[in-house]
Amino acid sequence: MKDRLVTLIGGGGFLGRYVAQELYRAGVRVRIAQKRPRDAWFLKPLGGLGQTQFATVDVTAPDSIARAIEGSDFVVNLAGTFGARMRAVHVDGARDVAAAAQRGGVEALVHISALGAAMDSPSAYGRTKAEGERSVLDAFPAATILRPSILFGREDAFVNRFAGLIANAPIVPVLRPTVKFQPAYVADVAQAVVKALAHPAAHGGHVYELGGPDIVTMAELHRWIAGAIGREAHFVELPDALGGLVASVGVLPGAPITRDQWRMLQRDNVVTTGAEGFEKFGLTPTPLASVAPGWLVRFRRHGRFGQLGEAA
Repeated sequence: MKDRLVTLIGGGGFLGRYVAQELYRAGVRVRIAQKRPRDAWFLKPLGGLGQTQFATVDVTAPDSIARAIEGSDFVVNLAGTFGARMRAVHVDGARDVAAAAQRGGVEALVHISALGAAMDSPSAYGRTKAEGERSVLDAFPAATILRPSILFGREDAFVNRFAGLIANAPIVPVLRPTVKFQPAYVADVAQAVVKALAHPAAHGGHVYELGGPDIVTMAELHRWIAGAIGREAHFVELPDALGGLVASVGVLPGAPITRDQWRMLQRDNVVTTGAEGFEKFGLTPTPLASVAPGWLVRFRRHGRFGQLGEAA
């Protein structure tokens, strides 16, 4: 792959920045394509001289997609949204990226979907992600589909959000305390993306579910975070009737605030039994406990100088 050109659509996002760094290490030229390229300029110093390009793209505008991937050897579609444009981004946009890649003679396409993508998902997010997978494979049959679980990492909006609540709120509500998660380390998923690009003959046309080594409930995750930051938090596990109301009206900061996010919590977010995953890339997923304490330290009462177990 050295000196080849990889276009990352949505490359300035949480996962995209890690994919870019893996590609830099592989000696690949990287084109970051997104609606506001200046939001990803922070990546340029991380690569070598001339290793990073920027392009403007709107995944709901086919012409801009074609321009963004012109001349690319490989493409990664990381675009996603929880907003009102889910169908436009997850289905129509994904189809247009795949079609443009096929027309442009791209050697490999990796499409980022989501664990839990299913046509019968209770959430629009899960359904549109599943429809998007189908549209991608229809347009580019050799595409690799990756379904990562909820991602954790230094800049994540999942573990860090809960840590902020636990550190600052005297009482922490827990929605859907028994729902299960299998969070994956963002750097592991980035490595899987690069390996899929490097070996399209082995991975093209496959769907992989990428979950971490630990399965935890929402309540267990909250308790683990509290222990990791040395906080004696008071958790209140909300019954579904109240949790649904909270999600609908958004009265609790940090809680799911849309009906669709609430619907996503109605199913466990874990790898399907028998599904292919990290092992197919020769990767051993990283446990949350082995890396997260290094950045969660800022949520301790006295930051890095705080002691675990001190009173909150």
